[in-house]
Amino acid sequence: MNSRVLYVGMQTIQQLQTKSSPPLAQQMAHNGPLELYLMGSAMDIFQTLIAELDTEGRYLFLNAIANQLRYPNNHTHFFSFVLLYLFVEASQEIIQEQITRVLLERLIVNRPHPWGLLITFIELIKNSRYNFWSRTFTRCAPEIEKLFESVSRSCGGPKPVDDSMVSDNMH
Repeated sequence: MNSRVLYVGMQTIQQLQTKSSPPLAQQMAHNGPLELYLMGSAMDIFQTLIAELDTEGRYLFLNAIANQLRYPNNHTHFFSFVLLYLFVEASQEIIQEQITRVLLERLIVNRPHPWGLLITFIELIKNSRYNFWSRTFTRCAPEIEKLFESVSRSCGGPKPVDDSMVSDNMH
């Protein structure tokens, strides 16, 4: 799975770099010609994998993508875009929960964290496009709510918009 994700990503990045005049990161940052990404076979492959794999396979697939979230470069930026795109386009909330789990598992360990991992998680919790704080899995238990709030604060992200979403019943 790791090899497949890496190969598809590298081939796609190479094709995008040869086809595009502005730098790839600049295009993705400004939501440039999304046709390059949405019509590409890479997104079709990734979307098919996330939809068709069972829970364990999807977990391995998402970890393979998260492994590519490293230091600032086109490679990291592309895989961050892929992960966030898969989150927003997910047909089931369980997929969004698994994406969050993979990111969170890497963020609750001791620092330092890879730059790409932090940027992806901060974008997920900060950008209203993803409606992260309105997902049911962020509020399923008081312990989980506190964990998300703690990780969000340590990553420099915002607290939930509605403070009542975080239970005070922990006493």
